[in-house]
Amino acid sequence: MEGVGKSSIITRYIKGDFKKECEATIGASFMYAKVTLRDYQITLKVWDTAGQERFRSLVPMYYRNSDAVAIIFDVSDRDSFNQVKNWINEVRKNTDTPVVYYVVGNKTDLIDTRVIMYEEAEEFANSVNARYWETSVYSNTGIQDLFTNIGRNLIEIVESSKPPVHLKLEIDPEEAPNNERINNSKIQCCTN
Repeated sequence: MEGVGKSSIITRYIKGDFKKECEATIGASFMYAKVTLRDYQITLKVWDTAGQERFRSLVPMYYRNSDAVAIIFDVSDRDSFNQVKNWINEVRKNTDTPVVYYVVGNKTDLIDTRVIMYEEAEEFANSVNARYWETSVYSNTGIQDLFTNIGRNLIEIVESSKPPVHLKLEIDPEEAPNNERINNSKIQCCTN
């Protein structure tokens, strides 16, 4: 999905920056952010994959070992929304372990040109076992909360009795203030 704001969401989240014009991602780019949620120090490894059809065959190598996948569409572009199911099916076909799915409607600041309403997108997300989230890079809404929510959901998986093999929590006593337990979790997330 081209031009829906994948790179802008990641840049806004990790660097706090917004550029109105953004070059198309070629192949994939990688960024990471360290966040603290509850007692966990989490490293979110975020892959930004190309949305252009010509790079589609390369994308599976980036999300194959992901713990969470955010599939982003533009709320003012029905075609981008219609592609979400194809991306979810593609990820499911190419991953061996459970993945937390997020369907993310971006560009919610475009009120006058919006064609995908919240209710429609949320109903769709529920139908494919995904969580629905809305963001606007322009007005900087929903982005921080999106990544925080992804982190919290992945912590719940790690704390459950059957986490996927590649999700691990490690105790790092040197970083624990006042002998409190802090866990390090390296979690991989991908946007399509």
